[in-house]
Amino acid sequence: MPLTDPIADFLTRIRNAQKAKLSKVEMPASSVKERIAKIMHQEGYIRSFNLSANKTAGQTLHVELKYNQRGLPLIREITRISKPGWRRYASADQLASMRDVVSTTIVSTSRGVMTDREACEAKIGGEMICRIS
Repeated sequence: MPLTDPIADFLTRIRNAQKAKLSKVEMPASSVKERIAKIMHQEGYIRSFNLSANKTAGQTLHVELKYNQRGLPLIREITRISKPGWRRYASADQLASMRDVVSTTIVSTSRGVMTDREACEAKIGGEMICRIS
């Protein structure tokens, strides 16, 4: 059965795995999910990620979650901003005014998926995918 919002499913799987204190989570892969996982890894929210090919199910994205020394997840909150029924866009100036030191907004731009910080530096706006803190 096809998903209406595969990015929301990706974020929910991570959120649920952290609530269950799992070390790894896997899901169907896509290029956007892979890029979001790469950003999460670069920003230090997850330990690692990789792709594996399966003959019957296609590619699978494996994400290894990261916890602090007390066993609490490093991702306190992960929220979907733009949804299929309500797309949310922001210009570079709007992204700069919304920037927060403790959170990262992932933005889909004409130059690919990147953080709000990278989009502000490149002076481009785009669709706000999600916010991680």
